[in-house]
Amino acid sequence: MADEEKMVAASEEVSTKKLRRKSTRRHGTGRGAARVERTGKGGRGPTSPFPPVAFLTALPLADAIQQHGAGQPTRRITIFDKLDKSPESSASRLLITNSGRYGVTKGGYQAELLELTPLGAVATSPDSPPREKAAARFKLAVESVPAFKHLYEKNVGKRVPSPEVLQDSLAEIGIPEVIRKQCVDLFLENLKDLGLLRTVAGAERIISIDQLLEEAPSAGGTPTTVAAAAEAGIQMVDRSKKSWKTTCFVIAPIDREGSEQRKHSDMVLEALIRRALDREWDVVRADQITTPGMISGQVIEHLLHSGLVVADLSFHNPNVFYELALRHAIGKPTVHLIRSGDLIPFDLKDFRTITIDTGDKYELVAKLETYRAEIANHVRQAVADGAESSNPVRTFSKGFRVVLE
Repeated sequence: MADEEKMVAASEEVSTKKLRRKSTRRHGTGRGAARVERTGKGGRGPTSPFPPVAFLTALPLADAIQQHGAGQPTRRITIFDKLDKSPESSASRLLITNSGRYGVTKGGYQAELLELTPLGAVATSPDSPPREKAAARFKLAVESVPAFKHLYEKNVGKRVPSPEVLQDSLAEIGIPEVIRKQCVDLFLENLKDLGLLRTVAGAERIISIDQLLEEAPSAGGTPTTVAAAAEAGIQMVDRSKKSWKTTCFVIAPIDREGSEQRKHSDMVLEALIRRALDREWDVVRADQITTPGMISGQVIEHLLHSGLVVADLSFHNPNVFYELALRHAIGKPTVHLIRSGDLIPFDLKDFRTITIDTGDKYELVAKLETYRAEIANHVRQAVADGAESSNPVRTFSKGFRVVLE
């Protein structure tokens, strides 16, 4: 055990020296140079603006307090005796420090007692209801760390950007370049461990904490309303304030997972529609609606109220045409697209439809930007002030109107 602790300490010392050398090369040593590290009290080594390890890596101390101390303040020496570690070793000191930096425990490596913070107790107790535990872990692992909170708030509900884009966004809050990659790596690992990274329609996305809480079992009476959640210190989104004006609802032949229709729809949604409209529109497809309720009712609600609908007519799916007819009847902005090789139905052949050639994947990749631009242009024209809805119902039944209460 002593040899293992010496190896950990040596590794930590080497990493610190490398960071110092790298910082000196990038930022210089002059009086006005940006500093990657700042010195703690007494000049006892560097700190960074975020914990240097992933959240789950910092939990063994709290787990030990829960297991051996029943969640109550416990003597430091007793805890590390149970962990079969020396309480004075570098590895033990790092465990205490990192647990404290995430706000899970209180007490330094010279304290007689170590104890859980209120959030730390909820996040690690085996008796905590799932929603309370998930909310507490999110607060500790993401919300309480400014750099992680910045990345989360900027990207929640979206596809995960490339690591380079995430690193660039850290410059906005003054994170030094030399540690941005480490910050992004830890942030993504924390999201994964919390269950906030999901593969949706073929792309990895960052889901919101309120969605995670809605999906979690409600044992223990965890708050489910926005008001009750606020009282408990849990941030949730009030879905009654959903902005229909900027919602783009995608009608598509979804079909079962792994089928040709599903793969096609996922590609069109993620690679084309979302990439073309994501900055200005909240793009959603029926299988991505997370609000509790009957899916058929939610689909109709989106068809009636969304500021924009994009309809993929590929494969001549009957559900798509049923939903499109309802949208045409209310006369709100709608854009049509279809894969080449599928005939545009007779009733729609005289109306503008974007054709996507998916026959050759190599040519498709080369044309992606062109298709995105075409979709964006059609949308601008459809929602422009004074634009008239162009569809068979509006064209041939001039007096037909649907009034929504």
